Amino acid sequence: MTTGAQPGDLGIPRGKKPAIKDVARLAGVAVGTVSNVLNDRPSVTPETRERVLDVIARIGYVPNATARRLRNGEVTTVGAVVLDLANPFFTEMARGVEDRLSQDGHTVMLASSDEDAARERRYLDLLMQQGVRGLLITPSGPDLSHLSEIRARGTDVVLLDSFSRDFDSVWVDDIAGGAMAAAHLLDGGRARLAFMNGSRSVRQCEARYRGVERAILTRELDPTSLLTEITLRAPFTLELIAAATAELLDTSGPHPDAIVCINDVVALGVLQTLQARGISVPDDIAVVGYDDIMFSAMLSTPLTSVRQPTRKLGWTAADILLRGDDDRTGVEHVEFTPELIVRASSVSP
Repeated sequence: MTTGAQPGDLGIPRGKKPAIKDVARLAGVAVGTVSNVLNDRPSVTPETRERVLDVIARIGYVPNATARRLRNGEVTTVGAVVLDLANPFFTEMARGVEDRLSQDGHTVMLASSDEDAARERRYLDLLMQQGVRGLLITPSGPDLSHLSEIRARGTDVVLLDSFSRDFDSVWVDDIAGGAMAAAHLLDGGRARLAFMNGSRSVRQCEARYRGVERAILTRELDPTSLLTEITLRAPFTLELIAAATAELLDTSGPHPDAIVCINDVVALGVLQTLQARGISVPDDIAVVGYDDIMFSAMLSTPLTSVRQPTRKLGWTAADILLRGDDDRTGVEHVEFTPELIVRASSVSP
């Protein structure tokens, strides 16, 4: 090993943070020995200690202080910021976070950004002031520079239901989910789709729209003539959804014969408005939601929805936070695949 060697020259992928496994491999010792050196335990010989410390200095390995403090019980609270706690999807995901943290005696401090970047930053500042040493977050937009600053100050960050190549991330393939919803409707004979969406600055909204568009293009159809997008501002209140649905129905020209909704809360508002207008679901207009939250199967017209492994998303993100870097190399990404659950809102008896 030569002085000044770069991680990429030592079998560490470029752009990845050196992990404890890399130190052990390059020093020719077990991972437990490296841990003993880091914790200054007397069981390590001076020669081995010097060799391990030399490798640490050469590759720039930084121990994950957050995970170590969490495991040792020095910090008991983890912060979590999600988009909308009024949406049962996020409360169920938070339950998954809580399930995993409670196994190791930790708790979660939870906040809702309502997709507002300024509100998100205020909550992050508050969580940092409260001394949380780990953060789980569903970002409100694509700019993650403030999260990089938080991580640089020693607080571990895991993206929850979101993706970035630079951060530990747990998410669902929403492009596939949007495509499933649209393909189901198109293959069932629907010819005019509306997509009731949120702001496309939010990853999920952009990805699900791209999935709907992909299903249309795959069938060699024209999205510009077949697909109408309605953008809702957050938070998605039932009044806002009802007004947007009424506007869609009152627009001149043929009504859509199917509506894909960004989530099940929006789908509920759409169903209520259609029912009030005397429009039959699914005979006149089919409706598909997203998330498959608990009430979806309990409605008078059970809702077809794209199911996400909601609680597992939260559990997995919390598990990554607790484990830190000690048993993996670099940033960890976990992607789940959604599933379409077909019910009466999109298929006539």
